[in-house]
Amino acid sequence: MRGHWSLDDRLERVLREVPFEVPPGSAAVTVRLSYDRSQGVIDLGCADPGGFRGWSGGARDEYTITPGWATPGYLPGEIEAGTWYVWLRLHRIPPRGLDYTLDVSFDAVTPPDVPEPPHGERPPRRDLPGLDGLRWYAGDFHAHTVHSDGSLTIAELAELAHGRGLDFLAVTDHNTVSHHPWLAKAGRGITLIPGQEVTTDRGHANVFGEVGWVDFRRPADSWVEHAERAGGLISINHPLGGDCAWLLPISRRPRVAEVWSSGWWDRRWGAPLAWADAWRDDVIAIGGSDFHRPGSDGLPGAPTTWVLAEDPAAVLDGVRAGRTAVSTGPDGPLLLRLGDDLLALDADGLVLVRPDGRRQVVRGDRARLAAIDGPHRLETHENEVIALCA
Repeated sequence: MRGHWSLDDRLERVLREVPFEVPPGSAAVTVRLSYDRSQGVIDLGCADPGGFRGWSGGARDEYTITPGWATPGYLPGEIEAGTWYVWLRLHRIPPRGLDYTLDVSFDAVTPPDVPEPPHGERPPRRDLPGLDGLRWYAGDFHAHTVHSDGSLTIAELAELAHGRGLDFLAVTDHNTVSHHPWLAKAGRGITLIPGQEVTTDRGHANVFGEVGWVDFRRPADSWVEHAERAGGLISINHPLGGDCAWLLPISRRPRVAEVWSSGWWDRRWGAPLAWADAWRDDVIAIGGSDFHRPGSDGLPGAPTTWVLAEDPAAVLDGVRAGRTAVSTGPDGPLLLRLGDDLLALDADGLVLVRPDGRRQVVRGDRARLAAIDGPHRLETHENEVIALCA
């Protein structure tokens, strides 16, 4: 199948469905997309007669779906005869348009062999006081694997996060849940939280929990409703993040927000904090590395989100309750709320900034300080943000 997309096509409707017929008895479905990548970007996905079957965005030009396995990002299962659809999102189309070709085949394909990475040691845990039977756990709420545009398998990502000293990691591949069945099998001494980054070119949001696939084609308010209805949790991602900043209309603003991401490259720049204050007056701040591959974005845990919870599997409950803190990394200076007090760790010489604007120099590596209602933070003398807490 050959065609041409124009800029007018994109502006009229950004996501297009190209139908094709799957004959009875097909062993697999393989789709290959060809176009001039130097001129634009076309995202790729799939639906079968029952609905969503997978998404890989701009990360791949080819996918295969069989009864027993599928290309990461896609869901294995029965190859039902009938009308299927190639989803094409016209992400970047130049003024003169973009030619494309789709090749579809139905032959059996041998699954690739994916070796397991070796398992290493975890760094020692920090000495942190608990509260009312709860403990502080270190983690990261934003990371990607080969199931979208990351370079590591789930096991490789889990191993990397475990070696960084994290207790939990949310795996949030773009517009898919194909990674969810594999998370509990990673077995790397770290709790992997199912997530999906609902991704459009006007804003991204993470939905956490086993809530089923969230339809990125629908308005953002429906994402919030989906998360609440299914018992999940939604956060606004990197709201000031360059070409993926939050620009979508939304009437019910989520309370949880990725205030600190690896894209906050100069933390003297106060815009993320100002955005959070303007978004709503009770924001629950979390952090996410948005890890994709080594050498790109931050490593898992850069920044680190700390959650006061019963155990790592209950961190979403801790986030709902607002029991969060964010630091530069697993071993960076840390500011924790313990009831009516704050505990500043490894923060000697830093400045505590209270919600009312009052500032105080922290003395000592384990300082107990009075807290007031609202978020607090640690800064350097140059106003660089070092740690946040609820």
